[in-house]
Amino acid sequence: MRKFKIYLGSHGTKQVDLAIVAGEHSGDQHAAIMVKEIKKIRPNINIVAFGGRSLREAGADVIVDMTKFAVVGVYEIIPNLFFLTKLLNQTVKWIEVCRPKAVCLVDYPEFNLKLARKLFERGLSRKSGGNIKVFYYISPQIWAWRPKRRHQMAKVIDSLAVILPFEKKYFEDTPLDVNFVGHPLLSPNHDLNILYNPNGPVLLLHGSRVSSIKRIFPLLLKSFLKILAEDSDRMAIVVYPDEIALVVLRKILNKNFPKLVNFISFIADGESVEACATIMSSGTMSLRCCLAGIPGAIVYKTHPLTYSIGKILVKINFIGIANILLDRCVWREFLQSQFRPKSVAKHILQYLKSEKLRQSFAVAAGKLRDILSTGADVSAARWMLSAVE
Repeated sequence: MRKFKIYLGSHGTKQVDLAIVAGEHSGDQHAAIMVKEIKKIRPNINIVAFGGRSLREAGADVIVDMTKFAVVGVYEIIPNLFFLTKLLNQTVKWIEVCRPKAVCLVDYPEFNLKLARKLFERGLSRKSGGNIKVFYYISPQIWAWRPKRRHQMAKVIDSLAVILPFEKKYFEDTPLDVNFVGHPLLSPNHDLNILYNPNGPVLLLHGSRVSSIKRIFPLLLKSFLKILAEDSDRMAIVVYPDEIALVVLRKILNKNFPKLVNFISFIADGESVEACATIMSSGTMSLRCCLAGIPGAIVYKTHPLTYSIGKILVKINFIGIANILLDRCVWREFLQSQFRPKSVAKHILQYLKSEKLRQSFAVAAGKLRDILSTGADVSAARWMLSAVE
């Protein structure tokens, strides 16, 4: 797989106050929002991160870009086990040598929970007699699958911050300190950068990993082709997470869909986007669209083995977090074999033609904001600073 090197002491000689481990683009973005707020409170705090571009821009010293290595899914993880094990061991070694005051693990549970156990087994974490506090930001979705993980988390983690108001109750039978810190997308200092514009382009969201791009983006383009067949003046916009993803996206478009080249524009994640509708892979970006009230559909497609196992283990009615929170399927979901371009396009065209249908998404967005704005116990920044003060 890809080569990497974590350089011990690459952060300099200053004591590391906080080390952040964020293995995915969404975790990188959420952690960056928290870091910006921390920096306002304590400008001189020394934060080192195993993260990506967003954390670097927020002021953290990123010593390895973990977002390049994000792998999710049973089938997808198997061929990368050796690499991920090496990455895990080098991360533990860095923490052992550099001894930050605290470690904040952000989401990415298949990697980060193993890291928490390793720190416990090595006697580095406070829970095992060491002096490094281990905090976990953005809980694994134990309410959806593998709920017994909460007991192992209570054993190896000092404090957990959840971003959905209902999550605290799932840890009530454990001694773990759990705090609801509010959702980062609704942070007062965060701009969603997404707006609904009835005259805007169709927003196509493919997911942040290269594997999901290769699997989902061609189907998004086929769906848009069907839309163009009835609405020939419509344009589309594609948000990309990094330059690596952009290269893959352009290659797929230019090689397989040359007729669409003049109808598609690319924009970097973080820049302002306006859209009339969206076809979106489930994830953080899709929640941003839902909070903006943009009409659309949620699509998902993974390897059949991963999906089959997931159907057995995951006990939820919907895959989109907005639909889960609202407890109804406002943003129609097209999963696996149901993800057919003709069906998706028909669905989107209905929204483009009906003001009444479009208005229903604005109402749902308001309810979604109300749910996620439930009073937090403490801000994410204050919660995290309690570990280093």
